[in-house]
Amino acid sequence: MGENPAKNHYAQLNQGEENEMEIFGYKTQGCRKALCIAGYILSCGALLLLFYWKPEWDVWANCIRCSLEEADIVLLRTTDEFRIYSRKTVTWISVSALIKSRLDYPATAEEDSVFSKAIMKPSLQVKSIQVQRIRYVWNIYAKQFQKVGTIESCSFLSELHCHYFILICGPNTIDVPVIPIWKLLIKEVLNPFYVFQLFSVCLWFAEDYMEYATAIIIMSLLSIFLTVYDLRQVRHLTFFHKENLFLMSGKGFQELESHHLVPGDMLVLKEGKTLLPCDAILISGQCIVNESMLTGESIPVTKTHLPQADNFKPWRMHCAEDYKKHVLFCGTEVIQTKADDTGVVKAVVLRTGFNTAKGDLVRSILYPKPMNFKLYRDALRFLMCLIAFAAIGMIYTVCVFALNGEEAGEVVKKSLDVITIAVPPALPAALTTGIIYTQRRLKKKGIFCISPQRINMCGQLNLICFDKTGTLTEDGLDLWGLLPCERNCFQDIHSFPADHSLPWGPVFRAMAVCHSLIVWEGKIQGDPLDVKMFEATNWVIDDSSGHHIEGQGSTRATVVRPGPKASSAPVEGVAILHQFPFSSALQRMSVIAQEIGGEKQVFTKGAPEMVAMLCRAETVPLNFESKLLLYTAQGFRVIGLACKSLQAGKQSTDLTREEVESDLTFLGLLIMENRLKRETKPVLEELSAARIRSVMVTGDNIQTAVTVAKNAGMISATNRVILVEANKIPGSFSASITWKPLEENKTEDYRGLDDSPPTTERRIRLALASGQYHFAMSGKSYQIVAQHFRHLLPKLLLNGTVFARMSPGQKSSLVEEFQKLDYFVGMCGDGANDCGALKVAHAGISLSEQEASVASPFTSRTPSIACVPELIREGRAALVTSFCMFKYMALYSTIQYLGVLLLYWQLNAFGNYQFLFQDLAITTVIGVTMSFTGAYPKLVPYRPPSQLISPPLLLSVVLNILFSLSMQVFGFVVVQEQPWYSKTDIYSACLSVNNQMENSSSISSLGLHGMRDGAHGQTDNGYKSYENTTVWLLSTINCLIVALVFSKGRPFRQPIYTNYVFILVLIGQLGICLFLVFADIDDLYSKMDLVCTPTTWRISMVIMLAVTLAASFLVEEAVIENRPLWLLLKKTFRYHSKSHYKRLQLVLEQDSAWPPLNETFFSDSVAISVEGSMGGHSNPTFDSNEDAP
Repeated sequence: MGENPAKNHYAQLNQGEENEMEIFGYKTQGCRKALCIAGYILSCGALLLLFYWKPEWDVWANCIRCSLEEADIVLLRTTDEFRIYSRKTVTWISVSALIKSRLDYPATAEEDSVFSKAIMKPSLQVKSIQVQRIRYVWNIYAKQFQKVGTIESCSFLSELHCHYFILICGPNTIDVPVIPIWKLLIKEVLNPFYVFQLFSVCLWFAEDYMEYATAIIIMSLLSIFLTVYDLRQVRHLTFFHKENLFLMSGKGFQELESHHLVPGDMLVLKEGKTLLPCDAILISGQCIVNESMLTGESIPVTKTHLPQADNFKPWRMHCAEDYKKHVLFCGTEVIQTKADDTGVVKAVVLRTGFNTAKGDLVRSILYPKPMNFKLYRDALRFLMCLIAFAAIGMIYTVCVFALNGEEAGEVVKKSLDVITIAVPPALPAALTTGIIYTQRRLKKKGIFCISPQRINMCGQLNLICFDKTGTLTEDGLDLWGLLPCERNCFQDIHSFPADHSLPWGPVFRAMAVCHSLIVWEGKIQGDPLDVKMFEATNWVIDDSSGHHIEGQGSTRATVVRPGPKASSAPVEGVAILHQFPFSSALQRMSVIAQEIGGEKQVFTKGAPEMVAMLCRAETVPLNFESKLLLYTAQGFRVIGLACKSLQAGKQSTDLTREEVESDLTFLGLLIMENRLKRETKPVLEELSAARIRSVMVTGDNIQTAVTVAKNAGMISATNRVILVEANKIPGSFSASITWKPLEENKTEDYRGLDDSPPTTERRIRLALASGQYHFAMSGKSYQIVAQHFRHLLPKLLLNGTVFARMSPGQKSSLVEEFQKLDYFVGMCGDGANDCGALKVAHAGISLSEQEASVASPFTSRTPSIACVPELIREGRAALVTSFCMFKYMALYSTIQYLGVLLLYWQLNAFGNYQFLFQDLAITTVIGVTMSFTGAYPKLVPYRPPSQLISPPLLLSVVLNILFSLSMQVFGFVVVQEQPWYSKTDIYSACLSVNNQMENSSSISSLGLHGMRDGAHGQTDNGYKSYENTTVWLLSTINCLIVALVFSKGRPFRQPIYTNYVFILVLIGQLGICLFLVFADIDDLYSKMDLVCTPTTWRISMVIMLAVTLAASFLVEEAVIENRPLWLLLKKTFRYHSKSHYKRLQLVLEQDSAWPPLNETFFSDSVAISVEGSMGGHSNPTFDSNEDAP
């Protein structure tokens, strides 16, 4: 039964957000509920268990559809591809006690708040639901559930509404209660597979098969306890720090514990360190904040107050994209405050509890996005096939035993037993051990994993996105040179380090003051670029508590002064009065500074193109673009500097950013060298050789990014780079897109210098025709393409290698677009601006060990990209190990299943110790040790199969089942043809047996009294027969054969002989099995329910096994693992990959007009809104400082 959304029955929660959901209203119906309860009783709880697994069935069975207004139960469904259902009960919260104790109800000023609109009259109740720790209340007027816990939902709250808020939303804490172990255990035990194991164990105890039942219980409990332990580990992150804060009210200041805070409260931040317990917006003063907990970067961040603080209700409108520059996020530490003229630093509480940035981070761990991986889907299909297989065996068992007149109870027991044989209960434990071993190997290599299920996914990665700064290149920058500009002409370059120091002047002042550095714990802290620039001046930051600056009153201004090594300067120092912090959207930062005793000036630094646009045209050199290209093409990071004088008399705090950053005078270019990390080039070459695409996603200049990509080997010397530029056409809704070859480095002495334009054009066309081209585009162009040229985006992504000036939201969007093309995407970044993309990617690898790295499934202790191929190697090995384990478990259960069904034909079966030896001594030990094989050190240029149900894998399983079936049937039939064979005398074959022993057994004694009966007779318990001995020995050694054959080594894992433990285990097991074949120890044979056979027959069995081994090994090596053969078959049958990007590649290869060169297209359609997708997966917290331009 599906959902058919009706007008009032259906709505959407969190529309356009990452956790968007559909919500459906239902009302419980008495008669339906009564029928369901009857069903629970009659099914002995099976129906209740089914409803636990399928909450939507529970709601559909117990309730009837109704409007959301009438609903007492709601059904939630995610809007992603998984469409996961969850059931929530609507709760009613009474506020009557609060209302009656107050005379001022309802407060007219607050009639617009959600709380006023949620109170039902006259019952004075609020209808609410809680979803993923966030509370939603029913708005009576809007007829919808609305999120509460943010300033948008509350505006300013009176004391009464504060009580409402705490009553409905709870206190301001991010507390994840530690769920009692017994609850977690019950929840884990109710997993479908453990329910099946419980059924198996109960059946085995009923049949006195105690030993293996006990072993499975111990293994399952171990697996469950490991899971429970992992769940409880989240607790350390969610520990909430309580702070006592000062609140400002009409009565002045009052001290309050942080858990009493509600949105709209006004905080006063005192001097000294404070850990923020909520998200708050700064409305006066300035703060220096350490956001490492959320961004992964320990660089202090400057927060400025909100412009137009007197009217901040529509606060996001005032600060647009840069709202985060004014927000103090929960979990971050305020390390310094700077008051303005009012004398205090004030902030208004914005969000509390789980609505905050830290709350969002914790929720992303508690409710991770489910993975869509073929292996896990195929695993369920695989189990379904085994269950279907078992069903055939059950029918066969019932027919054989019922026709032979067995008791009904025994028939049921034996037929149920077939299911426990066909479906291996040890499978989850065996798969878990493989992942645990891989996790341990990764940990030894300094790679930590918080999402073990993603390890297998790493084996499929075929595209890796890399951040540039701090990931591909060194984190720090070296100051290379300064190109000053005077009277709109560039002067001689000043190189660093230089013999002579930089002369005093506007450029020197800009370098001394245009930064956001602070002195923290005795050291200068801040952006590495700012630190290098400031250190070049040899000035120092005076960190005294306050400075009296003329015209400013007593204010805490940062003052920079000449240091001991500084060249002489005509001033005592310069005070930085006000900062406009760096913004990735604006690509610049500015400061208002004043020489002590002098005039005020504005200094701006940022992306050269952006700074030049803000300068008066007559101050910008005519050769600006060519000079910029000259240095960016060499891979330098170039910063533009500018300044202007301010009119006296105007307070710096009253000036807007637009006023300050206009009519500037261009000062010159600061040239920084950003060296590649030593590991970068070899790693990218290794990935390229393995046919894994590398893509650069950075906030830096496009030309610098392209040069770094070339130097790193992402773009080879023979390949062409095509710049894709998209622009909105002013005054219209359309846009244009242009493709043009990126200009080569002017300083290079390349052969084509004297080529004529047609020759150059021909060379470019030749490169394009062979597919040797790469697209490069900026974040602005990417966004316009996504809005106006959606149909071109997949084509551009297919060869897109450099994406520059990308915002954090755009990075996340890009990763998702690659995933839509069926790429398995890895993202490697330093954690700061990449958190959103790290979460969205199939495998996110953070090079930062800060707490923010919990957003990423993998964290590397060593900050280099060498961890990427290591992770892919281990992922491939883990994936192949999973396939080996599935195949082995399928064969082991099938071999045992076939043996049991053959013996059932004679009303016989395996004995308890025979089962125990196969299940525990053979399979469990193999399952534990098979996964020890490590990853192969070389990455081959193809990936392991991603799905379990693939032709080679299925063929391997089917052929080995046929080999096993043939051998067992052959042994079963041929033993009956032997001259010494007797159905009644099980000792007739061996002459050495004592004549005193009872040597006959009637057919009736072969009738079983329970397949795994614990009652053992002295000589015969009903299991012993020549068929039993033959089939059991053949099937047991066959399990060892398939374990050896399926333990693949190269190309994804190391050769099998390197797994010493596994080889020793196999040799030991084989030795024991051969001992059982050839030994003739009466007590041992009696215990194992074996009978003596002639030596010739024992040798015949060994020959049968040797033939099976040879056939199985030959098929596996010559057919299953023969890659050229499968490629030939694909070509013969014209099989094409179903991956979107592969199909697109084939189409573009046939398109001679692609890519268009030196052409411009115009959009003629209405723009598609992509705002949701651009930021859908990025927490506002993570959108912190982008790479400085």
